[in-house]
Amino acid sequence: MKGADMQADLAAAQREHWDGTYQAHPAMYGTEPSSPAVHAAQVFKDAGVESVLELAAGHGRDALYFAREGFSVVATDFSEVAVEQIRHTAQVQGVAANLVATVHDLRQPLPVDDGAFDAVFAHMALCMAFSTAEIQRAMAEIRRVLRPGGTLIYTVRHTGDAHYCAGESRGDDIFEHGGFAVHFFPRELVADLAAGWTLHEVHAFEEGDLPRRLWRITVTS
Repeated sequence: MKGADMQADLAAAQREHWDGTYQAHPAMYGTEPSSPAVHAAQVFKDAGVESVLELAAGHGRDALYFAREGFSVVATDFSEVAVEQIRHTAQVQGVAANLVATVHDLRQPLPVDDGAFDAVFAHMALCMAFSTAEIQRAMAEIRRVLRPGGTLIYTVRHTGDAHYCAGESRGDDIFEHGGFAVHFFPRELVADLAAGWTLHEVHAFEEGDLPRRLWRITVTS
């Protein structure tokens, strides 16, 4: 099987897996925002941000938080189940006017205009089951939809994580463990992706019970 076919099969399997996971476990990450989202909200406020695009928003705990904080938010995810959960919860919380949720696969061009957003947030979005080439194309799309001087804050699991090299190798530093495929980032990839951006921070932190080991990266266009 060719590399492109293998990636397509992996993408389809991951979408099915995430749909089933969100169906079985609504609000699987809880209702409180992640620590990177709380940090990002303050950075965005300090920068005068009004509009935020969140990528791979899951069931929406961070997107909903941004909307409650007064930002105009567009949240995307490739899981239709997750997007429906975001829409429902936005109605319940009374923030639907501030939040649009839409189905989108990061392997495809973003369905928004150039320079449409002041900021982009992506918590563990870019370290999903994407090849390095797909990640590079996603970064180019993020830059396209950011206004000049706009801020991107993203987090990724890295090669110091306990699950790196665990489970089934899918190539290109992608390992599948417990049904979840993750692209673990070496530090060199962070540097490569920052080319042409202004890199402000690479902050190491931990999250969850394993714990997952991540970097929080802040760049401006």
